[in-house]
Parts: sequence; C-alpha cells; structure tokens
Amino acid sequence: MGILLILTDSNSIILNKREGANMLNGKQRSYLKGLAHNLKPIIQMGKEGASESFIKQLDEMLEHKELVKVTIHDSAMVGAKEVANELAKELKAEFVQAIGSKLVLYREAKEEPEIKLPR
Repeated sequence: MGILLILTDSNSIILNKREGANMLNGKQRSYLKGLAHNLKPIIQMGKEGASESFIKQLDEMLEHKELVKVTIHDSAMVGAKEVANELAKELKAEFVQAIGSKLVLYREAKEEPEIKLPR
C-alpha cells in the first residue's frame, strides 16, 4: 500500500493511502518518461469522457503493454492531468506525465512484467 502526501495551499498535509499502488520514485518516473517519449498514443478519450468501455479498454492495454499513452480529444473539456489522476486511481495505475492533451499511465503487468524499473 503506497502513501501519497499532498501539500495544499495552506501548507496542510493530506495523507491518501492508495491500495495496490507502488508509488514511483523520481528515477523510475524519469525512466518511464524516457520510454514513453517514442510511444504513439494508442487510445483516445473523446467528448463523452471516461466511459465504461474506455476504462475497460485502457485496463486491458495496461495489462498487456504496461506503459500507455492516451490522447484527450479537444472537445473533452477536461485537462490531461485531471483525467490522468482519476484514471490512475480507477485503474490502480501510476500517473507518469501529462503534456498538452496527452497523458501517460503505467501499471506493472500481473503476469510476466516486461518493464524493469530502476530502484
């Protein structure tokens, strides 16, 4: 179980326990950003948002590919970071990065993980 510390504007700390999540350290996140750089987005979230079928497809992609780049359609009316945090929470994945309308999520495969993270 990972623990997420969030500093708010009033400098108070919020503890959020995320079950099943292994929080990435800076070195691991940088490594994944490097791998994601050359990835093409393989799924797009449309204006309807994160529908049940979208989440199911993304879940399957994370299980097979581990690292997935997603495009948020301009008509979706939500920011990539907001979406990434919600999807990561829903799918028990890690939010790697968001740039413009693209976001990257990572989740280690349950069987035969391919990506070896640095310590």
